[in-house]
Amino acid sequence: MNIEQIYTGCLAQGAYYIVSNGEAAIIDPLRETQPYIERLQKDGVVLKYIFETHFHADFVSGHVDLSKKTKAPIIYGPTAKPEFETIIAEDNQVFELGNIKIKVLHTPGHTMESSSFLLMDEKGKETALFSGDTLFLGDVGRPDLAQKAANLTQEELAGLLYDSLYEKILPLEDDIIVYPAHGAGSACGKNMQKETLDSLGNQKKTNYALNQKDKKSFIKAVTDGLLPPPAYFGVNVAMNKKGYESFDEVLSKGLHALFPDEFEETAEHTAALLLDVRNNNDFAKGLIPQSVNIGLDGDFAPWVGALIVDVQQPILLITDENQEQEAVTRLSRVGFDNVIGFLKGGFDAWKNSGKEIDTVNRISAKEFEKEISGKEVKIIDVRNESEYSAEHMDEAFNKPLAYINQWINTLDSKEHFYLHCAGGYRSMMAASILQARGYRNFSEIAGGFGEIAKTAVPKSDFVCQSKVLK
Repeated sequence: MNIEQIYTGCLAQGAYYIVSNGEAAIIDPLRETQPYIERLQKDGVVLKYIFETHFHADFVSGHVDLSKKTKAPIIYGPTAKPEFETIIAEDNQVFELGNIKIKVLHTPGHTMESSSFLLMDEKGKETALFSGDTLFLGDVGRPDLAQKAANLTQEELAGLLYDSLYEKILPLEDDIIVYPAHGAGSACGKNMQKETLDSLGNQKKTNYALNQKDKKSFIKAVTDGLLPPPAYFGVNVAMNKKGYESFDEVLSKGLHALFPDEFEETAEHTAALLLDVRNNNDFAKGLIPQSVNIGLDGDFAPWVGALIVDVQQPILLITDENQEQEAVTRLSRVGFDNVIGFLKGGFDAWKNSGKEIDTVNRISAKEFEKEISGKEVKIIDVRNESEYSAEHMDEAFNKPLAYINQWINTLDSKEHFYLHCAGGYRSMMAASILQARGYRNFSEIAGGFGEIAKTAVPKSDFVCQSKVLK
């Protein structure tokens, strides 16, 4: 028997590849299926089952394409009602895989169909728990995503989650290894640990949600401090439930190379979003006017979903050389399937063609320190509230990037301000959106708060972020 966690950092998502005696199962696969098929061929095994822990909200699973290509059935837990052929398992139903068995545990609360999968090894010992979004490391799944579909409040869903955890999972043996669907950075929880697997016994000791005195305190603990879910979550749920366009077709359409003149003409005729996925330093030095920067070198897909929202939005890509396929793939993981082409030769081709270019007014932290000395200035900190609460500049206003569409119209277009995040990734996204909407009255700070903290600019007292989150 072999269990492999296939972890995708930019989504903070774990898929699982399990093999026993010539048969394989995959749990919560990513959208692109070819790597799985190549792995199956390399290992000389047959894919017997595709298990889905629930209808995912934060990414589009590869279950539909993978099933079509391999003929392996898709398995959901009780109450799931997908619009394609599947096996809807009963609670405690057991599936045989080679010499091992996988038992379905219906664990509603995050969503109504949420299920965990309990693996029993060759000797029948309960060895591993694939807990989906029911149990994370250090946290549990947020209970507010399925309210509308279930006609329940988040408190009622949290109560169901409590029952699932305390009746189905906590009675299991301490040495069982927990394999969650997500880790730190995912919007499906609020306080996840950085590790991606752990023993159930350690989670019983360290997970705040598993150490509440009663159901009432559990409900309060897991519902306190929940931020609104990203707007694209609902669309992803629908795609996972109803099915979607083949990834191969999405990739083929997106890899349509356009030379600068064609790129410009297509942009004008389609009202496509110009999405520049280069490093924020390169973007600051030169960009196509009206383009928005979300770098591939960070949490790309979640930020696309949070900032663009409309998955049907036509997109034209500006990438570094040979990065266009990676960009199209990552966009498809969160349901953005309408990439209609990319700029052949990248930004250099645009620049060398003599077309108009723009830049961002980026300054160093040292320059910032000199410019504000003895002056009253406006500073906008686009980090999350927890980061801001932990430590910030005394004069800074907290306006998280995720809510830029709400606060951008409150800015005075004539008043100069300074813009920063933690390291420059998010503030450059904000800067690009601001410039695309006509704001030129700001300076963005390179290196963000990480560099500002090295200066003598007055700052608040530091408070541990983990204490802020709790």
